Amino acid sequence: MAERAGRRCCLGWDFSTQQVKVVAVDAELNVFYEDSVHFDRDLLEFGTQGGVHVHEDGLTVTSPVLMWVQALDIILEKMKASGFDFSQVLALSGAGQQHGSVYWKAGASQVLTSLSPDLLLHEQLQRFTGNQIAKLYQQNPEAYSHTERISLVSSFAASLFLGSYSPIDYSDGSGMNLLWIQDKVWSQACLGACAPHLEEKLGLPVPSCSVVGTISSYFVQRYGFPPGCKVVAFTGDNPASLAGMRLEEGDIAVSLGTSDTLFLWLQEPTPTLEGHIFCNPVDPQHYMALLCFKNGSLMREKIRDELASSSWSEFSKALQSTDMGNSGNLGFYFDVMEITPEIIGRRRFTAENHEVSAFPWDVEIRALIEGQFMAKKIHAEGLGYRVMPKTKILATGGASHNRDILQVLADVFGTPVYVIDTANSACVGSAYRAFHGLAAGTDVPFSEVVKLAPNPRLAAAPTPGASQVYDALLQRYAMLEQRILTQTRGPPE
Repeated sequence: MAERAGRRCCLGWDFSTQQVKVVAVDAELNVFYEDSVHFDRDLLEFGTQGGVHVHEDGLTVTSPVLMWVQALDIILEKMKASGFDFSQVLALSGAGQQHGSVYWKAGASQVLTSLSPDLLLHEQLQRFTGNQIAKLYQQNPEAYSHTERISLVSSFAASLFLGSYSPIDYSDGSGMNLLWIQDKVWSQACLGACAPHLEEKLGLPVPSCSVVGTISSYFVQRYGFPPGCKVVAFTGDNPASLAGMRLEEGDIAVSLGTSDTLFLWLQEPTPTLEGHIFCNPVDPQHYMALLCFKNGSLMREKIRDELASSSWSEFSKALQSTDMGNSGNLGFYFDVMEITPEIIGRRRFTAENHEVSAFPWDVEIRALIEGQFMAKKIHAEGLGYRVMPKTKILATGGASHNRDILQVLADVFGTPVYVIDTANSACVGSAYRAFHGLAAGTDVPFSEVVKLAPNPRLAAAPTPGASQVYDALLQRYAMLEQRILTQTRGPPE
């Protein structure tokens, strides 16, 4: 894909579990180049399934680090062959799969700073990076002692572009459970509980919009990047997706996929055992939260197949023909063990809180959808989330194409629902963050940097009177959820 000269841009990278992707975004925030390398398909020599190796214990999962490096080589060579004008790249940033770590062996930093532009990266780095190793210090203290630096996947990828070790950013670092998210410093107690000398191996964390340096001379000489091309701190894939969806204060993103995922913008998080709290990648004063619900689209599809003749049209008719609040009937539908809350099985309750074995087909369908969204609101509020007057919901994923499902979402939350194209949201968010990094020195807010990006489309507005209907139902749903949990676990000690 040849590109005319003079199109100044930022690159966004995504080092995900199954592939490495890149997009180029110009100054008007148009995506004009994209490419990817899929590990299982394009790098067969690494023998991965779903981008990973599952070890004999069935619990340890690792990814070959050199596979990511080779994927980067392949993409850059393809871009070069296509005539991509690297000289116009102002800055780049990226995302990495969260919860993965990379161990750099002693001597790796010297290799990074002296890479030869005549050779590909993977030909020079094959001896100096290690796989993610579970419980490294306990299981192999000698290997730990020879570890010069520990990176997350995100900071590892940034290090490749820098030609030196990149710091971990606040947002991805807060997913390690080692960072005080209010003070933005490592917890000495947590570090000490893990391994000795861990702080010096991790380095000091930095704000997510930090420019961590300029691109390595390797990329200048081999591909023609400008020497002044900035590298903005890489972050985790979920924080990068928040940036790609351009969430603002008070917003919610709901991904309605195989699992349903909630991204929340929080002013002050509430301590809880549920969900994950991160430093906000685009506003250092605020936070983001992530909630995952396993029983998402597969549960909706099961009920559709059982009760609506496998037809989404029939499924929608059930939602259209039943009233908001479902006459007080509430249902819990968890065919696999749910994460939030830890419940499995199907339970149904009448308006009088009597448990029944079944509902009429149309009541069952509404009970499923209302229950899914009530659970999301209840557990979001448990993390400190509150709907604000300017709150909007950004819906993505397969079910976001069904307007009747989105109408229930708007009614339960009492706020408008918009849809947005989030293909490659982590990649695009990384490019947006690169632009933000360029502007960060002037204290320009992220929302100002991305104001030219395509606007989401309104899909559903709350029905008048919805809040009066659902306020009482939400309380009942929370009470019944606790009842089921108590029956499952027994009373608290």
